[in-house]
Amino acid sequence: FRPPQSPYAKYQEPPHPGWLFALVIAAWIFPGLLSHDPWKPDEAENFGIVYHMVRTGEWLVPTLAGEPVLEKPPLYYVVAAAFAWFFSPLLPLHDGARLATGFFMALTFLFVGLTGRELYGRGYGWVSALSLVGCFGLIIRGHQIIADVALLAGAAAAFYGLAMGLRRPGAGGAFFGTGVGVAFLSEGLLAPLLSAAVVACAAAASPLWRSRNVAICLALGLAFALPWLIAWPYLLYRHSPALFSLWLSADLGRFPGLASLTLDSASFYVRALPWFAWPALPLAAWALWHEGRSGFRHPGVHLPAVAFLVMLVGASLSTSARDVEGLPLLIPLALLASAGIYTLRRGAANSLYWFAVLGFSVLALVAWFYWLPLALEVPERLFRHLDRMRPGYTFGFRPIPFLIGLGYTVAWVALLAVLRKNAERPLLAWCGGLTLVWSLMMSLLIGYIDHAKTYRAVVSSLRAALPVNPPCLDSLNLGKAQRAMLEYFADIVTRPVPAGSESSCTWLLVQGDPRQWTDPTGEWEKVWEGRRPRDKNELWVLYKKKPPESAKGARRLAAVTAAFPERRLRKRAAWSRPLRARRGRGSKEPRGPPARAA
Repeated sequence: FRPPQSPYAKYQEPPHPGWLFALVIAAWIFPGLLSHDPWKPDEAENFGIVYHMVRTGEWLVPTLAGEPVLEKPPLYYVVAAAFAWFFSPLLPLHDGARLATGFFMALTFLFVGLTGRELYGRGYGWVSALSLVGCFGLIIRGHQIIADVALLAGAAAAFYGLAMGLRRPGAGGAFFGTGVGVAFLSEGLLAPLLSAAVVACAAAASPLWRSRNVAICLALGLAFALPWLIAWPYLLYRHSPALFSLWLSADLGRFPGLASLTLDSASFYVRALPWFAWPALPLAAWALWHEGRSGFRHPGVHLPAVAFLVMLVGASLSTSARDVEGLPLLIPLALLASAGIYTLRRGAANSLYWFAVLGFSVLALVAWFYWLPLALEVPERLFRHLDRMRPGYTFGFRPIPFLIGLGYTVAWVALLAVLRKNAERPLLAWCGGLTLVWSLMMSLLIGYIDHAKTYRAVVSSLRAALPVNPPCLDSLNLGKAQRAMLEYFADIVTRPVPAGSESSCTWLLVQGDPRQWTDPTGEWEKVWEGRRPRDKNELWVLYKKKPPESAKGARRLAAVTAAFPERRLRKRAAWSRPLRARRGRGSKEPRGPPARAA
């Protein structure tokens, strides 16, 4: 494979030092991991499982608000619960759990960099990791409490093991099997099935993967993967065969076959990749075009290309077409992008560089402009607009977010000053600018964003409307994320009511669209309603069951009699007796004034 040399080598300066790449990657990882509550839908739901593990210590069965959730194995939740418990003296539980995401993302970047160096040679490792950092689709998902980041780390380790298997089958098999096992305990059966499909298609595409070294690598990989593939399913089956069957059916149910697919779900990733994988996708396409047919003889070209196609087909066959399910697609694209960055034409490289510098600088200025009314309440017109958009938000200057945002802004200016004119400069500028904008959002604007996304205020208001110890609380159409936040913020565990069934509790919490609201059937009276600031799609209403008419009359009489002192009650009871009972004993004349003479 050609060494890292640009086609306009006479214009370029020496490559950048490795510490500069490491600094950009570290600066990308940390913003967004702290200082905000879990956000719906994925983060709140996953943290509900982590919170249950921290409280109870039960790690075998992922459980949310008292009900098992067996959509995915528990590896990420166990690691996140360990991080949350370890950092609980210093950080809130949700911030500590989110540090596990940073841990898995650091492992992902490490293994992608090692894979790039193994496939292409020295100088490509940092560029491979930076190609993944720059992807748009990773910037938000790579900072959330979601199990897919553990899947990403496992897939990166498996890629590294396959790449190393050509040269060092022993170490390659260890990394490949461990990566497949980690991916399985993060996502389920999809990971080993796709790994087997990638190996089979790579062997069919090139004789390099039909060698003795690769056979040894795969045999050792199977040995290293078996403990990961067997341990948790076996323990789950020993714990409850019914739960094991539930997990297996849910995992296999994501692939119902071609008959259940629709054009919209099958083409979701093809339509999402142009923005989700930018700029790795165009750089990878350029690498394939530049290498041509002869380039497919090299494992650095056909291994990522085959893996991307197999993973794309596998993801498109799934019924859950979501961007988070497509995160592993970014790994082969990042590897191919690193192969194409050094052969990029001078005009294209300069266009990418200046687009990153100007575009992200303008976005950074916009972030600072919106910070002014949040901290200093100027300009007044924008301040009033932001106040209307987020009623109840507390405006004011906060020194720590300001210092963090200022530090990232100064670092951006310093990065532009030290960048050299070489093939790596556009990628460094793009990743640095993307990191700058993300860090400003997660420091200067995080309080304002979190005020709209958190359920803390809604749950506190609901808690005040309920009695101290309600006997039971049913929920209707309440999502998993909302139930998790109820348990986390107020220690309230609801009982979901199936559709068409009647609630047996005194209290009922209903979630729905306020534009299409219908009251529940039965004798219910509205006690409370609430929503997040300016949330037009989600409304919570608390109902209390009306008492029967006879019980209502008894309660009303009891309330009236309780309002009088005991002395007045005795006096009222004496005057309510019959007239004969109030006359003196043996008296024949009624009491009262004498009769008037005629």
